[in-house]
Amino acid sequence: MKHSNKMITLLLCGILLLSSCSSTKNSTKGGILGGAGGALLGAGVGALIGQEKGAAVGAAVGGAVGAGAGIVIGKKMDKQKAELEKIEGAKVESVIDTNNLQAIKVTFDSGILFATGKSDLNTNSKSALTRFATTLKETPETDVTIFGHTDNTGSREINEQLSKNRAASVAGFLNSNGISPVRITTEGKSFDEPIADNSTAEGRALNRRVEIYITANEQMIDQAEQETLQQSN
Repeated sequence: MKHSNKMITLLLCGILLLSSCSSTKNSTKGGILGGAGGALLGAGVGALIGQEKGAAVGAAVGGAVGAGAGIVIGKKMDKQKAELEKIEGAKVESVIDTNNLQAIKVTFDSGILFATGKSDLNTNSKSALTRFATTLKETPETDVTIFGHTDNTGSREINEQLSKNRAASVAGFLNSNGISPVRITTEGKSFDEPIADNSTAEGRALNRRVEIYITANEQMIDQAEQETLQQSN
């Protein structure tokens, strides 16, 4: 597995070096990854995300998405990402979903959302999540996947349930603020996907987190493909 990861990383580096010859903004990432030349890069990134983070997100559309549609979706994601970056306590990143399209990952440290060992949202978190819900209402053609994570303190049974409850608490709050439950998927990851060293207090604090992925759903993909088709006529 480690050897495979190294090979994928080397391959990605080579492709990224080639692509860096041209000046490309974030809004074109989806387009590049939707084209034949970028499909391999997207697949490589997806493989690394799947192996390292366990996050396979995005509606399964059953076919490749065209480069033009990818560009349209990339622009929409860039716009929403800019709004999300204004939320205090939210770490916002551009990522790639299972369709090789640009998506958004938002990470909240659990200390921002919950008291230690609890799954009830604290008062401060509700302001941030209210703003988060507002951005989601502006882009109804997206799906939302919420992952709860814990550190390794306590038993697996306790942490599995705690991570599920925290993800469910966030989902419930978003639903109460106008986000349809049809758009939302939740999952508890327990302590299986640490991003830091659980042997230190600082590392455990980083591992206690909620990750939210925003991805294009089938409606957004269909709209982007139709828009691209109209532009080409």
